[in-house]
Amino acid sequence: MRKKIYLLAAMMLFCVSCNQSGLRREAGHKARLAHLSDQEVRRLMEQGVDLDERQRQARAIATVFSRRTDSERAQKLAALCYLKTLGTDLMPLDLAEIALAETGSVGFESDAVSSKGALGVWQLMPYRAASHGFRPEEMQDDAKCAEAAVRELYSKLDMANGNLVKAKKLYCGVGPEADAYEVKRRKYRREILNELEWAPPTRAESQLTLLVGAS
Repeated sequence: MRKKIYLLAAMMLFCVSCNQSGLRREAGHKARLAHLSDQEVRRLMEQGVDLDERQRQARAIATVFSRRTDSERAQKLAALCYLKTLGTDLMPLDLAEIALAETGSVGFESDAVSSKGALGVWQLMPYRAASHGFRPEEMQDDAKCAEAAVRELYSKLDMANGNLVKAKKLYCGVGPEADAYEVKRRKYRREILNELEWAPPTRAESQLTLLVGAS
């Protein structure tokens, strides 16, 4: 199942059309989509997954991330924002803006360590990582760090009585430092949203969305 989801994510993030090469790629993406069973596709849809919007966000995130790191790493991290929020009430944008606020200024380094000891791209404190079932050293693994960040954000969501904006601020903490963090987070969110305004769905993406819906 995990391999199939990774194929779906890669397909939906980076498909192209409009020329012969793009059309050949699109055919290949459709063939890979066929490997997902009807039940698996329905499960994704029943979980409230707006695949088209999630895809658009991930593509915009990759563009914004690429301004701070190389293209390959930007795409990898954008794909993680997409994959780790599938099946949740969070969107890729929610995870991406935290990464930008935490380590965007240092190129999203996997081995980033803050002055207080927070670890990884999403800057989890060791005891918080442990509370979500991860060893501190695992925060250098981007996928595990992203998963821990999603769990941490959900724990803050409980503290904030379901208010996602407050939960994101609590992700940093409280006090003046959290106030400054919130200003940064909102700035990065606007940057991604501005990119989204210039990234309408392509014809191939729309066709793939219809294809998923028809499965």
